Amino acid sequence: MAETVPTRTSRTPPDLRPGGVHGGDHPWRIRLVKHPKRFESSHFRAAKKAAKKILAETGDDHLPYGPPPGADEHWEMHHGGSLWVKGTGGWQLYRARVGIEWSMQFCADPVKVDRLRREAAELVDAFPRTLPALAALGYEEAEELLRTPVTDADGVEAWTDGLFNSCVPLSRSNHQGILPKVPGEHHYPWPVKGADYFRYEDFRLWVTLPDGTHGAVAPVGRRGSGDGHVRLLHVPEGSAAADTVAEAQELRMMAVLPPNSPVALQAFAEQIAPGSRTASGPLTADAAVPPPPT
Repeated sequence: MAETVPTRTSRTPPDLRPGGVHGGDHPWRIRLVKHPKRFESSHFRAAKKAAKKILAETGDDHLPYGPPPGADEHWEMHHGGSLWVKGTGGWQLYRARVGIEWSMQFCADPVKVDRLRREAAELVDAFPRTLPALAALGYEEAEELLRTPVTDADGVEAWTDGLFNSCVPLSRSNHQGILPKVPGEHHYPWPVKGADYFRYEDFRLWVTLPDGTHGAVAPVGRRGSGDGHVRLLHVPEGSAAADTVAEAQELRMMAVLPPNSPVALQAFAEQIAPGSRTASGPLTADAAVPPPPT
């Protein structure tokens, strides 16, 4: 076992502080222990096999979360509530109301998990091509999974590792990545991380803050409005701006950075002229036409 005793002191720089002074020491202790050996259940093996066949039938332009992994990566299956259905145009992925991460099954109430099963069954029934298509792929478990009430830990396990929960296909980076490279779903809040899949390619969602930590920002106005302010959406707990963002949320306000801040200049760097001292103003000629999706 190892033990670490980090201490955090919040000193929010002026350009990140819309109001108030924050400070304080919050010591805490965490013991690092070896992770219990994780086994791969038969439910998960069957689900992954089916999901990979689905992906093989799906063109790159129709994959749910960006292009396929690069040569040095492979698909990872995220337990994120993967409601696969087959429509007239092929396979589609919907996300369940909540997904059950593997380790979270041990606190899962079967009654509440059964509600997820019933909601999934209702969706699948609206796409009558789904179950025959899954059977054709060799995934015979689908019908039983959707029709069997979840009443105990065995049922929770089957649902957690089944196709309709465990198989959101992500690259390793998008699954478990850490900034400054790629933010993964396990480490960043989904309402923010999700924007990676629909934002303009020339807007930088993830930025480096003045204290060296990384956060996420969003514009405060429409594209082309000329407004270069950005709203600070997410910062890690250890960031100097963390208390300010938390206070803004408590007061139902926004933590906004000015257009001449380093953060705003990073966020709009590909939409403004090189060397600009402000992110406000018209789009450059290259940015006036939205770039094509990648």
